[in-house]
Order: sequence, then C-alpha cells, then structure tokens
Amino acid sequence: MRVLNFDRWRRRRKADIPESWCSTIERNVPYYRCLPEPSKRELEQLIYRFLSKKWFEGGGGFEITEEVRVTIAAQACILLLHRDAPLYPKLRTVIVYQDAYRADQTERRAAGVEVRSEQVRHGESWSHGVVVLSWDDVLSGARSPRDGENLVFHEFAHQLDHEDGAANGAPYLPHRSMYSAWAEILGREYQDLISSIARNQPTLLRRYGASNPAEFFAVITEMFFERPGDLRSEHPDLYHQLELFYEQDPASWMERCKE
Repeated sequence: MRVLNFDRWRRRRKADIPESWCSTIERNVPYYRCLPEPSKRELEQLIYRFLSKKWFEGGGGFEITEEVRVTIAAQACILLLHRDAPLYPKLRTVIVYQDAYRADQTERRAAGVEVRSEQVRHGESWSHGVVVLSWDDVLSGARSPRDGENLVFHEFAHQLDHEDGAANGAPYLPHRSMYSAWAEILGREYQDLISSIARNQPTLLRRYGASNPAEFFAVITEMFFERPGDLRSEHPDLYHQLELFYEQDPASWMERCKE
C-alpha cells in the first residue's frame, strides 16, 4: 500500500485532497453534502491524516482500493469533527471483508465452562487497535444516511469508548463537569429502552442498544448522525449530551439539506 506523506501535503498552499477522493466521498457518503463548507474542509484534512496513519488490510482475499479506504475514513472522521481529540490513538489497523464474515466466539458459562462457536458478523471493534468491517455493510450504511444504521459510526463509536480503557458507554468527555449528567441521562435512557422492549413498545432506538451500555452508546451515535431531528425531538436530553460530546449539531445540518 502506498504510504501518504501528510507533512508534504500539509505544506501545500492549498490543502486540497485529490479529486478522486472528493468524487468518492460525494458518491458514497451523502452526509458530507450536508456539512457547512468549513466543516467539509476540516473533514478532508482529518481524512488525509487518518489515511496517513492507519493501516488497511483485506480479509478473505478482499482487495483494499482507494474507494474502500476513503469511504471508511470519511465516516470515521465525521465523529471527530470540531473535537480537540486525538485521531483514534489506539487504532492501528482496519480489516475489511467483502461481506459478512465468520468469527470464533468463546462464551463462559456456569462452573467456568467455556463454549466455543462460530458467529456471522458484520463488524467489530477491538480494544487493542483493530476495527473489522464488512464492505457491503459499510456502503449500504453510508448511502442511506437517514435510516439510523451506519456500521462505521457504530464501530468507531466503540473505538472512542475504548480510549479510557473500558468499553462501558462512558468515553472521555470534554469536561470533567459533564460526567455526572452523562451518567444520569444515558443511564436513564438505557433503562427506558430496556423497559420499552420488555413491554413490547415501539422505540426510535434500535433494540440492539439494550444489549449493554457500550452498545447503547454506539447505537445512539448512529442515530445522532443519521436521524438527528428525530432523536432531538423524542430524546432531547440524550441529543444534548451527544451534542456536547461530539461538539456538533447534525440536526441543523440535516434541516438545511432538506431546504
């Protein structure tokens, strides 16, 4: 894989990414079109930095192309816009399969018995520097920006959650004073989702978010960027916490896209 020279690119008079990258982002990541122009320029710089620092590998013989790398990087970097935060410091490698893949799973049961099985997966995020993605799911999630499901947003939200050493739905927050409200509001909303599912009530949030607090954070991140208006309307306190964390207000951008 060709290694990009970010320092040389940064010294150019105009910090423009290649036209082929722009075409890929416009085609595969329609969310990009909703961003204000300054945010687009910031995102482009983040994409370049991401691709200069992170390694991509193909799983099961899948070929890593420029389109694959740029499409994934664009979505991953949307989560970092405007944030004074490192560029996924624990992440080293992104492994991409063509479609859903099989992975070994070990489950510990009573009396310490371990049961091993094979599971079909679409993506996963590891605490020790790896994200695994299905390319078919990456594309379908990116090209449907208002369905509330986006594999890259989901798995890279897990990477943010991993940064403090524990995947528990409580990532590093911009200010210490935010932790109390974050715990109270996200904890309440998480329990409300569990209760709604138990009563078989329809919910805006995906049922998978009730699996555990880490999955809840990943699911609400998908909703925050893909259906922000609905999240703000139905869960205003939750939306506000994510707005403070991500330092973005995607509901306002989506409204402009509809105009």
